[in-house]
Amino acid sequence: MARVMLKDLNKVFDGNHVVKNVNLEIADREFVVLVGPSGCGKTTTLRMVAGLEEITSGTISIDETVVNNLAPMDRDIAMVFQNYALYPHKNVYENMAFGLRMRKFEKPEIDKRVRQAAEILGIQALLERRPRQLSGGQRQRVALGRAIVRNPRVFLFDEPLSNLDAALRVQMRVELKRLHDRLETTAIYVTHDQVEAMTLGDRVVVMKDGVVQQQGAPLELYERPANRFVAGFIGSPAMNFVATTVASDGLWVESSGVRLRVPPAKAERVRTYSGQRVILGMRPEALRLANGGDSADYSFDSLVEVVEPLGAEILLNVRAGGAPIVARVEPSTRVRVQEKVRLALDPARVHFFDASTEAAI
Repeated sequence: MARVMLKDLNKVFDGNHVVKNVNLEIADREFVVLVGPSGCGKTTTLRMVAGLEEITSGTISIDETVVNNLAPMDRDIAMVFQNYALYPHKNVYENMAFGLRMRKFEKPEIDKRVRQAAEILGIQALLERRPRQLSGGQRQRVALGRAIVRNPRVFLFDEPLSNLDAALRVQMRVELKRLHDRLETTAIYVTHDQVEAMTLGDRVVVMKDGVVQQQGAPLELYERPANRFVAGFIGSPAMNFVATTVASDGLWVESSGVRLRVPPAKAERVRTYSGQRVILGMRPEALRLANGGDSADYSFDSLVEVVEPLGAEILLNVRAGGAPIVARVEPSTRVRVQEKVRLALDPARVHFFDASTEAAI
């Protein structure tokens, strides 16, 4: 397959620096996901790899060969787009075969590849249909099949599931994962959906304003975010943030509604901020309703504002002092709006961030 390297990659549009010194090494057969909010530069980065956008500066290499000046068709990549881009007047078979015909493949080889891809994707019965006769999920499979028949060194995916409904997105996520495991190809996948990123990627690259904020295994980003942005972007619901002040002895953080002891594992680092403001981070799943055995050091009072019963869990939207906080609690929990509840925090799952730089402490 292929190893892809991006070195000091930059892109400037009309004076706007949209991709800034991106450095990535994507291993052979690795599935890497670029994730971030709209306008963060992830799709532009992917399009530069594909050869659809000119590089302002930096280099892109595939298997040690610099491809900056190669046309897209000469890079041996296949790209699956958000809008599928199927030919409406051609049936499924012809849509999948078209790229091979343009490359002068022999008819028997074309037929073999198309039917193998159709079998992998479970669309053998759809080969004679036209795109208008297909559902959204079926069209997505055809777009994937058109890429698979190429047998490329690198697969590129540009938000391929964003046009599907929620249930179908979940199904197609699973199928994409199975497909990658079966084909064992190098893949770069772009999405704004952090759930897709976490479930699909061997490695996740979080971008903001054209800059790579952090990269690593999904659970590494979840458990050890490099800064407040990554902490808030990875995880659903998002991490709670409370502006607090570190006590003079460095042992406590306080706000108008929350006073918590600094966990021993974080005490040495937080103590250097004595008397200063820091951002306290608490994931919803690190919070629960307190009981009589919970330490006062890691619990606080709050007022329930919204209750969201989701079946397998309940999300409590509460307010502690002036801070809005979301807690993920057991489905058997029974509380009412405007009820006062005490929440307990798992001290092993507390995060602190510098109030000015937003870097993790």
